[in-house]
Amino acid sequence: MDMAVRRCWLAFRFLLAIAALQTSGAAAWATENSGANSQTPGARPTSQVVDDWFTFCETLLLGAADAMPADKYSFAPTEGEFAGVRTFAQQVKHTAASNYILGAAILGEPPPPDAGDETGPDALRTKAEIRKYLTGSFAYLHKAAAAIDPQNSIVKSSPISPLRGKATRLGLAIETLGHLMDHYGQMVEYLRMNGVVPPASR
Repeated sequence: MDMAVRRCWLAFRFLLAIAALQTSGAAAWATENSGANSQTPGARPTSQVVDDWFTFCETLLLGAADAMPADKYSFAPTEGEFAGVRTFAQQVKHTAASNYILGAAILGEPPPPDAGDETGPDALRTKAEIRKYLTGSFAYLHKAAAAIDPQNSIVKSSPISPLRGKATRLGLAIETLGHLMDHYGQMVEYLRMNGVVPPASR
């Protein structure tokens, strides 16, 4: 399967994920606000549905981060139109920093100062350090998922979000999922360029 087809397939899978999230969320809101029907078997709160998807992305991205050899964390493509792209290490740090920034917006908190301009802390250089930062960012997203409310009220947006003035906690969570899958797709390409099959594809 060539690069273009893989990217299209990844995008298609992500759109299915969003559709499932919206459908599950709508059902959960109805249940949460239905009074006598609040004990309907099989219904789950929106926050739990979102958390399931954060867990899915966490498995994919941590698997990719683990799979890349430490001496390849400095790798960035050079053939083709790749001038100035991030290294693998920078991809992982950027993803983690964005998790913290968007998670903070969901929680209504200021983002950690070391998230920087979506770049993450400069001091993190080794594979172990960067992986720990990514793991911590997902723990923060799980905390954020628990704050998603059935009312889906407008909240203050993140400076990196296009949803200014109309952001909701669920909307920011969906944006986070889109961002995660975008960078997972890029990390997969980096892995394959170095002869590594992503764990999720084995």
